[in-house]
Amino acid sequence: MKEVSRRKVLRHAARGALAASSLGLLKSIRAGQNKEDDRGPLNVVIFHIDDLGWKDVSCYGSRYYETPHIDRLASEGMRFTNGYAACAVCSPTRAALMTGQYPARIGITDFIPVLSQKRIEYSRRGVQPTEYVGGPNHELLCPPNHFWLERERVTIPEALKPTGHVSCHVGKWHLGDEPWYPKKQGFDYNYGGCDLGQPPTYFDPYHRNKRFPNIPTLEPRKKGEYLTNREADEGVNFLRKHQDKPFFLHMAHYAVHTPLGAKKELIDKYRNKPQYGQKNAVYAAMLESVDNAVGRILDTLDELGLANNTLVIFTGDNGGLSGVTNNDPLRHGKGWPYEGGIRVPLIIRYPRVTRPGTISDEPVTSVDYLPTILDAVGIPAPSERPIDGVSLVEHLKSGGRKPLDRQAIFWHFPHYRGRNIGPYSIIRAGKWKLLKWWEGPDFELYNLEEDIAEENDLSAQKPERVRRLREQLDHWLDSVGAKLPRKNPNYQG
Repeated sequence: MKEVSRRKVLRHAARGALAASSLGLLKSIRAGQNKEDDRGPLNVVIFHIDDLGWKDVSCYGSRYYETPHIDRLASEGMRFTNGYAACAVCSPTRAALMTGQYPARIGITDFIPVLSQKRIEYSRRGVQPTEYVGGPNHELLCPPNHFWLERERVTIPEALKPTGHVSCHVGKWHLGDEPWYPKKQGFDYNYGGCDLGQPPTYFDPYHRNKRFPNIPTLEPRKKGEYLTNREADEGVNFLRKHQDKPFFLHMAHYAVHTPLGAKKELIDKYRNKPQYGQKNAVYAAMLESVDNAVGRILDTLDELGLANNTLVIFTGDNGGLSGVTNNDPLRHGKGWPYEGGIRVPLIIRYPRVTRPGTISDEPVTSVDYLPTILDAVGIPAPSERPIDGVSLVEHLKSGGRKPLDRQAIFWHFPHYRGRNIGPYSIIRAGKWKLLKWWEGPDFELYNLEEDIAEENDLSAQKPERVRRLREQLDHWLDSVGAKLPRKNPNYQG
């Protein structure tokens, strides 16, 4: 899609929003206001936490980590037991959340390398890599991973422009070099978003050495200040300055990604606390700081009288990192195709729509947030490009009883990761999950309702189920133009 096409999309969205407004159909005005509190279009806040495991939150079962503010959000909204990230690693999920499109369609199917000379070469030329990659020890050649999110993709803040939403990104971006930073992708403000996939350190001035320089978009201000606290400050300041306008705030904390680092007083607190499988005191302290940051944003919304007109989404970008946290009963963690790698916390608070404390078992994934936000605000989804996600608004209104109008959700990771993870694709349809390995074994099949730990592979017992799911998966891969692995002619295995 060329830049002119992107502008056509935005003009179409503007015309759609104007028409909806003139007809009195802006859903935000109907769903996000009352007679005593007429504040205009619905505000949106997304908390997108890096490397947050499904069981890293108290309301998801953790007995070691303490997350009272996140738990409060769940008590005031809907908690999803089957929330998923669009990928088991970060960059693809972040691209999917921003665009409503699957990573396989976008071309970002793995994390974007930061300190790669090859990446720098492509960035300078402004073209994505096209050659397949792989060494003699790998049976397959893997398709290239895009090095940035193309500006032709329409993001959430761009889609919200017609309604006058002012937008702010705080924290991790990891979707390309400076020409593709948040302010080049529709955001009005950017505090910390750059090409870094992790901070050099968590303490101001956020510098480790020449290999790990400062965060270029977050000016140091007080030596020793903790990064998560600084991110919360920027978010709170943004809300205060723009409380009289509709806004979109993307709180994408760098925590709880490595390198692990936390405030000493919090580390000491968890070192003296009973452990329940999860036992890393530094990680626990980092998570408490994230929870406190969430609390500060929620408290500010309350203080400014904005909570009743703000849609809040809380989720993660992939599963928890094994060895740092414990994802039990889910199998494995970040990077893996099993539930520990892709299932994440998901909480949505939609005032006067979600009933407090409701729970949904519906499978939901990262591509659903853009269409949900547009539906809630009252903007029609752009018709010039495919949207892979579905709106959750009617599901939220039903208290989680109305199923979503789709048959399955999908993943595609056509890459090797370390020594143990090869290229794979996944389909989840209802309770069934089919895992396709592109380099043997061919398939694994699990009934997630009965086997959340994925201990019993049923592929040999249910060949017809495997066949039907495989056909669905193959059709989806073809429909999104997914790049597939190829046989490696130089394989020396």
